[in-house]
Amino acid sequence: MKLPGHVRPYRRTPVFTEATMPAALKAEHSTKAGVWGLVTVLEGQLRLTFLDTGERHLVDAQTPGVVAPERPHRAEPVGPVRFTIEFCAAPD
Repeated sequence: MKLPGHVRPYRRTPVFTEATMPAALKAEHSTKAGVWGLVTVLEGQLRLTFLDTGERHLVDAQTPGVVAPERPHRAEPVGPVRFTIEFCAAPD
């Protein structure tokens, strides 16, 4: 999955690790309407599970994770990991 060409990043999280990853990311959550998430893994791997379909994606340095607006999902580190999340939306 790719980000639509018309969306632009507006906020980035700090770098998270398996130890500093907020518990909310491991539980069911979603982005707001109109907001896409782009997960970039710097080191290691992260598993994204989409709860509406059960689809699972392994995200690593070569394969970013893309989360569509309002799509319920959760993230799980697969061993040691460093990653960030960029929130993207269409410009006003």
